[in-house]
Amino acid sequence: MDLQQISEQLQAGKAKIVTQLVQQAIDEGIPAKQILEEGLLSGMSVIGEKFKNNEVYVPEVLVAARAMNKGAALLKPLLLSEGATAAGKVCIGTVRGDLHDIGKNLVKMMLEGKGLTVIDLGVDVEPETFIRTAVEEDCQIICCSALLTTTMGVMEEVVRAAKEAGIRDKVKIMIGGAPVTQAFCDQIGADAYTPDAATASEVAAEFCKKAQE
Repeated sequence: MDLQQISEQLQAGKAKIVTQLVQQAIDEGIPAKQILEEGLLSGMSVIGEKFKNNEVYVPEVLVAARAMNKGAALLKPLLLSEGATAAGKVCIGTVRGDLHDIGKNLVKMMLEGKGLTVIDLGVDVEPETFIRTAVEEDCQIICCSALLTTTMGVMEEVVRAAKEAGIRDKVKIMIGGAPVTQAFCDQIGADAYTPDAATASEVAAEFCKKAQE
């Protein structure tokens, strides 16, 4: 079957059809990794690009991500048995004192859309929690989100905590959120600032690729 169909139905947010097509592809003996990459991830990547260019908005991204997750659930056991490893591991959360999670959730979906494994720590996350998770789960990246100018300073604590834990050279720290800027990123010594979810996922995928080289 044509895996492009999966990609197109995913972009249209048709979770039920995506699930049927993925099952069909599995039944036809197409490798799970190929279904994931050429069907699900390629569709999500189109959505990411469109979102970046304001051609689609949050609701479309949400339904596409839901369709992707439904399809990916069928592939997961097969990917494990094929020995496919995720492209990388990321822990993400909104920093201590901040309860906003819409941006964080979008970034999470876009990261998953790149084939990365994401550990979502939720909101109001202590710097120590980011560091502990990164160490225990062997993450290549810590993603910190903040929507309030008053909580941005916590991101600097995360960078400091990573240094103190001795993992600063092993883990990339990415930051984002409405008040965050490149200048702030440089000031606190984080590795990357991205203005939107789609760019965040591209930068993260690039970091993970380099980490595995």
